Amino acid sequence: MAGLRIRSVLVTGANRGIGLGLVQHLLELPEPPQWVFAGCRDPKGQRAQALQNLASKHPNLVIVPLEVADPDSIKAAAARVGEQLGGLGLNLLINNAGIAKLSLLDSETLENMTQVYTTNTVGPLLLGQAFLPLLKKAAQGSPGSGLSCSKAAIVNMSSNGGSIASPAGWELMQVVSYRCSKAALNMLTKCQSLGYREHGILCVALHPGWVQTDMGSSAGRTPPLTVEASVQGMLKVLSCLSEKDTGTFLDWEGKVVPW
Repeated sequence: MAGLRIRSVLVTGANRGIGLGLVQHLLELPEPPQWVFAGCRDPKGQRAQALQNLASKHPNLVIVPLEVADPDSIKAAAARVGEQLGGLGLNLLINNAGIAKLSLLDSETLENMTQVYTTNTVGPLLLGQAFLPLLKKAAQGSPGSGLSCSKAAIVNMSSNGGSIASPAGWELMQVVSYRCSKAALNMLTKCQSLGYREHGILCVALHPGWVQTDMGSSAGRTPPLTVEASVQGMLKVLSCLSEKDTGTFLDWEGKVVPW
């Protein structure tokens, strides 16, 4: 993990679960980022208490109001981050915010499909667009021609539940809207990798594992992976990513996940 040296990072959905774990571990790096931006819907609310506690101890942590399903909120967040960076770029955008609806194939609805797709797929698309100028600025300010998370990168938090070749856990949770949104997110990641490569921006989809979070535990079973183990693994993977990895789908151990 010592290889992950970044000046600035934004994590969406940062008030709990994997997002909060990422923020905590980024702040604890041997060389922590100069700025860690934590996006969440209600920064002053009760559900953001852990983030607020962290911010009181770490002056380099900035909590940013962000609703990833709201284009205006995304634009406002990009402006806020840009202002804080003061002319510097953003090295790393981690699209972690996501939702799931526990519904069966036979009971899936238009409302569920639309809401989950908007948050899990359209949100990362719009965030990529809004933060592109800051990511490009970071890439331009970094030496060398190769791609890396230290230079400029978009990391989309996906799931092996969205794998078409190997759709994990069907018997446990059908969650059709969630699976479809993550399969689409994987294609978005590939599209971003093709479109943003010329700007020096690496794009990758990450499966964090089956993690002990509110979402992970919603099937009524205890997942095998702790947030700490997942986050430590993912940060290690991020520190090793290079040009060859852009547009790929990897897990928290760096293994390729089938599309």
